[in-house]
Amino acid sequence: MIETAADPAPPRPPTFAPTAVRYVKLGRGGAWSPAAFAIGILPVGFDEIDDSLCRGGDWAAVHARFVAIGRTPAGASQGMRELQDVYTLDANCLWVTMADGHLYWAFADPAVVPVEDGPPDSFSRYRRVIGGWLRTSLAGEPLTTRSLSSALLRTASYRMTICKVAHEAYLLRRIRGEADPLHTAAVALQAQQEALAVKMIAQLDWRDFETLVDLVLTRSGWRRGSNVGDGEVDVDLLLDNPSTGETAWVQVKSTASQATLEDYLARFERDGSAERFYFVCHSPNGVLTMPPGRARHLWVGTALAAVVVRAGLFDWLIARTR
Repeated sequence: MIETAADPAPPRPPTFAPTAVRYVKLGRGGAWSPAAFAIGILPVGFDEIDDSLCRGGDWAAVHARFVAIGRTPAGASQGMRELQDVYTLDANCLWVTMADGHLYWAFADPAVVPVEDGPPDSFSRYRRVIGGWLRTSLAGEPLTTRSLSSALLRTASYRMTICKVAHEAYLLRRIRGEADPLHTAAVALQAQQEALAVKMIAQLDWRDFETLVDLVLTRSGWRRGSNVGDGEVDVDLLLDNPSTGETAWVQVKSTASQATLEDYLARFERDGSAERFYFVCHSPNGVLTMPPGRARHLWVGTALAAVVVRAGLFDWLIARTR
């Protein structure tokens, strides 16, 4: 039976600086994860190995026992090392695992509790988790597996029970909520690009501006149905998207007021022949806001510059500033 009363546990260190980091697999296919998270334990198997051997530190006997049950000498050494981690790593060892699309982490009380008469294929011992398993950074950001480096995620494919984490520095940085210095520098550079793009777009001739908008949209999968600059009275560009079957109105203005935006939106709605409406303006007269509604897009100022940079058109802008 699992003891539910928690013994007094040593407090976590005041700074997040684990002395060791281990990845632990919570049962075959993560089968023990629900119980581990709900009860707050670090479950471990190895039911073939007596708790008394590990508790007494008789690691030669543990190795011999692994060999006796059929492991190779190398496999026996690996199993022995994993059990040594369970029994000897202190409360400042960080334990991590992956389940339910998240990375979970915890510290655990050093005392190992044997499970007597447990069900088959269940864990044979456990350590109590201090403060529960967490799946967010210290800043409260969810540690989803899709947001983590694939190099770190490969740790989950480890076939044994416990292993060291190859990308420990990256893991600790993510849990602390610290940004990678390269990421910080890249974000700053992107912001600088977008700030320059705002100024570069604002000085474009109206023909170049319509061409730029056309390039952004065609790179997003849209296909032009009317020539740039030769649109109908109510629309500058008519587009269709072959992958979705949608059509779009695009109105491009160097300058425009809120009244102008609402006028063209009303024309779009009266026409009813297209599913999407884009209003693009680089130098608005006052603040423009798009009234609530489905499939309406407003690209103005910095938002427009961000779209242009993401579309890979910064070089195109540079070529027009010579």
